[in-house]
Amino acid sequence: MYNWSTDEEALQKDTKEYAIWRLEQMVNFGLNREKLSEMELRKYWEKLSLDPARRAFLKLLLYGS
Repeated sequence: MYNWSTDEEALQKDTKEYAIWRLEQMVNFGLNREKLSEMELRKYWEKLSLDPARRAFLKLLLYGS
């Protein structure tokens, strides 16, 4: 994942916020050959700001119908 507009080093100081930001970036803008962590998705699900269609699809995968 490439992000030129965010200071990732500064963001990494807060591990929770970094994890949420990273998941949002991966889901909304592409994985770039990385895999999503199901455990992290479930952990931060309520705090993620995702595209509605992607959120619905992931919710179906994670929690069923």
